[in-house]
Amino acid sequence: MATYALQVNGQDYNVTIDDPSTPLLYVLEENFRLNGPKFGCGLAQCGACTVIMDGNAIRSCVTPISAVARSEITTIEGLGSSSKLHPLQQAFIDEQATQCGYCINGMIMSAKELLDRKPRPSEQDVRAALAGNLCRCGTHHRIIRAVLRAAQASGRTRT
Repeated sequence: MATYALQVNGQDYNVTIDDPSTPLLYVLEENFRLNGPKFGCGLAQCGACTVIMDGNAIRSCVTPISAVARSEITTIEGLGSSSKLHPLQQAFIDEQATQCGYCINGMIMSAKELLDRKPRPSEQDVRAALAGNLCRCGTHHRIIRAVLRAAQASGRTRT
């Protein structure tokens, strides 16, 4: 049994976990009751479990808790609230970019990492950043438009 210090959505925590190989996704669900990141494939291939760790989008389903000690973790719950949405969340609503919604956590978190890293993305930049996120509903075009809309709302997109 080991205790790990981490920051989740801006708050510091210590969590005690029996198995150091426990995926971060399970810790977020079980210890923090955060349901934004989803279990999709368990193989880091679909992106539904994406969170941002120390500024980088990672797959929480394959990241062991032992690898995140003293890290800053941001989940979709840490981006905005129902009364004050993050610009990406608002853009996804405005573009009606969800159908079933299962992939949206990963899409938004991957897009957030892109916009933080590259504030003026091109459409190709957005497509490349989201290439590892799967959507089976077919809303990719709306998702791309939503990310570009969020960047534009911040005065960030290329003209």
